[in-house]
Amino acid sequence: QVQLVESGGGLVQAGGSLRLSCAASGGTFNRYTISWIRRAPGKEREFVAGLSWIDGSPYYQNSVKGRFTVSRDNAKNTVYLQMNSLKPEDTAVYYCAAGPHWSGVSQVGKYDYWGQGTQVTVSS
Repeated sequence: QVQLVESGGGLVQAGGSLRLSCAASGGTFNRYTISWIRRAPGKEREFVAGLSWIDGSPYYQNSVKGRFTVSRDNAKNTVYLQMNSLKPEDTAVYYCAAGPHWSGVSQVGKYDYWGQGTQVTVSS
C-alpha cells in the first residue's frame, strides 16, 4: 500500500511559479510510475505530467510543455512539479498518483494510489 502526500499549493498571480511536492511511503518508490493529475472545477480529471519508472522518461500534457517540469528524487521518495508561467486555466486541485505500470503514463485510470490533493489557484 502506497501513501502519497502532496504539498506546495497556494494562490499565485498569473505568470508566477509554484513547486508542488509529493512524498511517498509504504512501497518500493522507484518501481512506481508517479504523475500529477488535476481536476478543475466542473471538469474531468486530466493528466498533467508524469515519470515512467522503467526509464524515468517524462511525459507532459501539451498545454504545460515548456512551463512545467516533473522530477523525482528516489533517495527522498519524493516527486516534484515545478510550475512556471502559471495561467488562470491552471487553477485546479492537483493530485499525485502512483501505479506499477510503465506505459500509458497519461492514462488517468491506470493509477492505483492517490494523494488527497493540493489546491492551486492562479489569479488573473
